[in-house]
Amino acid sequence: MNKKNKQSSRYKAITDEQKIVLFNKPFQVLCQFTDESEKKRKTLADYIGIKDVYAAGRLDFDSEGLLVLTNDGRLQARIANPLYKKPKTYFVQVEGLVSQDMLNQLKKGVQLKDGLTRPATAEHVDEPGWLWERTPAIRERKSIPTAWIKLTITEGKNRQVRRMTAAVGIPTLRLIRYSVGDWSIENIPNGKFIQIEKQRV
Repeated sequence: MNKKNKQSSRYKAITDEQKIVLFNKPFQVLCQFTDESEKKRKTLADYIGIKDVYAAGRLDFDSEGLLVLTNDGRLQARIANPLYKKPKTYFVQVEGLVSQDMLNQLKKGVQLKDGLTRPATAEHVDEPGWLWERTPAIRERKSIPTAWIKLTITEGKNRQVRRMTAAVGIPTLRLIRYSVGDWSIENIPNGKFIQIEKQRV
């Protein structure tokens, strides 16, 4: 089996009754189908022509990567509700050098204004080989190095990952959600989506 068909082979064709979409969201795209402001920002409607599906959980305007959309309300709740502790994995480019103490803080839990975060998994990694170019590119300061971490959390506080890294001294420059449960953006190009049948995540 070639790599191109690797992910699609894991998911059978969707039925007419159930709709689940895995979308690799680009930078600065709203996680809704209309922009109610006058800013004329890009929305899901610019990429997805499927009716009656809605985002399960949030992904910030400035964040990239996996967004799950579905017409299944119960599945939507299981993904979005922190009570279900659905793991979500992110690749995060941060400003500054990453120490083991910083990683330990992220793992243990970080005190934010709205409470202590749950224990997470965090590790220092190389820049992902599958990474696409972002337009516009991030603003790097020549005098300050950047690094990548892989972070898995089981909750979804507002802008949580960005606030967690800032709290330990390494502000987020670029944030990519790689997976939700067993679903990932593997073999889904940025700006593209696939449809799958309902499965446990």
